[in-house]
Amino acid sequence: MTKLSVNINKIATLRNARGGNVPDVLKAAIDCERFGAQGITVHPRPDERHIRYADVRALKPLLTTEFNIEGNPIQSFCDLVCEVHPAQVTLVPDAENVLTSNAGWDTKRNLAFLQKTCAMFKREGIRVSIFIDPDVEMIRYAAETGCDRVELYTEAYAAGYAADRERAIAPYYAAACEAVRLGLGLNAGHDLNTENLRYFHETIPGLLEVSIGHALISDALYWGLERTIQAYLAELK
Repeated sequence: MTKLSVNINKIATLRNARGGNVPDVLKAAIDCERFGAQGITVHPRPDERHIRYADVRALKPLLTTEFNIEGNPIQSFCDLVCEVHPAQVTLVPDAENVLTSNAGWDTKRNLAFLQKTCAMFKREGIRVSIFIDPDVEMIRYAAETGCDRVELYTEAYAAGYAADRERAIAPYYAAACEAVRLGLGLNAGHDLNTENLRYFHETIPGLLEVSIGHALISDALYWGLERTIQAYLAELK
């Protein structure tokens, strides 16, 4: 079964817009688990515009499912991950000034850096995933980094789904097949929602985990958090 990891960044964004502690990020994470989520994802950025480093530290002892911390492996991020020891770290090459992650790693160009970074986290006993575009060559170089998994960046699939879902998913299928062939675990995330998730899940082989935040939290404004999580879990069955 493909696991659902809920990205709670948007809950923190709402909290930070007003100050104080409403909504309570820690309670929201616990509730996500209680409502059936099999993991919690956070993406702390240096400006702390949503999830803060302090949130990450506070979450770790409270969570009972898999904790996934994603972000650009700058020194402060690496120090945080090694301190907190999540189940998984997802390496994302996002610049400090972007609103959201908008590209995967060039694993060929950054091979030496990624090898060094993966080795550091794996020495700490942390599973390593690399955020990557659906490109077979990038998958092959990812396999040389020593990572455990790759996370397919699904924005292009989501954007093309309505017009031609078979065409939109084709590069993802090819990339997934190559990842499976090379023994890499497979995650996916970005712009997945209740309209496009089921087809992706049914078509992509070896899919272990999806990380979903923006769409899920937006849907929860209308449906409530429990009903929304159950709806996303239903798409993965």
